[in-house]
Order: sequence, then structure tokens, then C-alpha cells
Amino acid sequence: MASIGYARVSTHDQNLDLQRDALNAAGCSTVFEDKISGAKSDRPGLADALAYVRDGDLLMVWKLDRLGRSMSHLIKTVNDLESRGVGFKSLTEQIDTTTASGRLIFHVFASLGQFERDLNRERTQAGLQAAEARGRKGGRKRVLTDEKLTKAKSHIAKGLTVREAASRVKVGKTVLYSMLSDKKS
Repeated sequence: MASIGYARVSTHDQNLDLQRDALNAAGCSTVFEDKISGAKSDRPGLADALAYVRDGDLLMVWKLDRLGRSMSHLIKTVNDLESRGVGFKSLTEQIDTTTASGRLIFHVFASLGQFERDLNRERTQAGLQAAEARGRKGGRKRVLTDEKLTKAKSHIAKGLTVREAASRVKVGKTVLYSMLSDKKS
């Protein structure tokens, strides 16, 4: 079993030494690194680390937030590792998914993350329903009003193409085509 480390800092001005030293002291034979924001989905060092680890290996980070952009990303990454037979360890939080208690703690975190997503979804739905009850409809305003549609039809009747009519009423041709076909149905 090999211990593989992953270290990340958000900017090039920050230093990886603290994480690198902690990972080396914990027994990591190889440490992959990124100097990029955790919000970025394209992190070459993380991609390389995930491609490098094999069944029976342990991917180690100094702190949970070094690995995941969000709780859902962290959970997905660790679940993917687990399905490949790769353990995960966070030194600061002392979470080690190769132990029963570590898996329990991590799954409690995962459950809390799912709970948070469910609450957000429920609040969003409640807000949309409350707005609808007050007569407000969500989404973008219609670009092609009935008045513009009437003008566009008039232009088309006079021999203009749909593209030319759309340009005259200042809407996209795709929107006009769509509305014309909807009105025919």
C-alpha cells in the first residue's frame, strides 16, 4: 500500500511547504501539487493524483478543503476512490476511510452535505411557489411580445424573410421561427 499525497494552495504567492512537510512526515512517497483555486474544476495535480493511485493505495491531504471544491465534490471524489479500492485520509481532521470510525465520520459528513442540498432545494421550491401564488412567474421575460410577433407576421406577409423580420423587430430568428411554429399548432 502506497501513501500518495495531494497538496494545494489557491495562489502562486502562497507556499506549499507546510502541506508538503506534513504529507511527507505522514509517509507519502509521492506528493502531487496544485497552485490553483479550489473552485476551479480543472486541477491538473489532482487529476494526476487520482490517475496515479491504485487499488490498496491511500490518498492523503493535509486538510479536507484541499481536496474538494464543495462538500458534494469532496463526497463524490472520496466515493470514487472508495469504489476503486483507494483509501482517503485527511491529516488535520483525522479522517481515515480505511478504518471503520473514519468511514463513519466521513459518511456523517456526506449525510450532512446531502441534508444541506435537500434543504436548499426545498427552500427554492417554497420560494418559487410563494412567488407564483403572488402572481409572479420565474424565469426570463419573453423577448418576443405579442406586439412584436404581430409586426413580424406583417413583415413576412409583405415578403420579408423570417431572418429579415426578426431583425426588424429586434429578436433572434430562432425565437421567431419557434413562435411562428407554435402559433400554427
